[in-house]
Amino acid sequence: MKTLVIYLMAEPETPELARAAVEGGADIVEIGFPFSDPLADGPVVRRAAERALARGMRTRQCLDVLARTHELVPDTALVPMTYASILEAYGWERFAADVEAAGGASMIVADLPAGDRPDLRRVQLVAPTSTDERIALAGAQTDGWLYLVTVAGTTGARGEVSPALPGLVERARRLVDVPLYAGFGISTPEHARAAASLADGIVVGSRALQEAEGGPDALREYVASLRAAI
Repeated sequence: MKTLVIYLMAEPETPELARAAVEGGADIVEIGFPFSDPLADGPVVRRAAERALARGMRTRQCLDVLARTHELVPDTALVPMTYASILEAYGWERFAADVEAAGGASMIVADLPAGDRPDLRRVQLVAPTSTDERIALAGAQTDGWLYLVTVAGTTGARGEVSPALPGLVERARRLVDVPLYAGFGISTPEHARAAASLADGIVVGSRALQEAEGGPDALREYVASLRAAI
């Protein structure tokens, strides 16, 4: 069974959207804690972050959303995704402790490379540009699964699955011994099927955010189409 990870931005509606995603077949929900300068994020995620910040979503409010989401989907792994500056401002240990207390299963810190703060339990990311040494280190330090960034670029829906994915999966399989989930640029059921045929799971962000704007029913239906494809 391939794993389906759906990304949502932390906003007041997120708990209900997360429940709809789980009903549609999501195994893991990534919850974005918005940051004013999200380097890895393309226009859709960036706009969602700007909107969340404009609505007053700061770290404390995001943790409250995480806790409420955990109450609605207690059996689903919830993984906050953010940037190092947020943890720096909030306090590294305090952030990790508060995420765990709110029901977070792990976390992703997009701009914190493997090797930095190895005591911070998190899912590591690697990209096609990562060296074998970097992939091996990330695989050794990652929490549960390794996030394969399929493109050298920002998040966003694309026309086809990255041609760099097969090579990245092949290298990662050789170097690490954890499940590999591919993300960035996966938006249609066809993309999902193609990526899942190579990796152990997929992560869908930008397109999920767009569908979520239509409300829980639209998101549930979209997630179900991905689930059926993989």
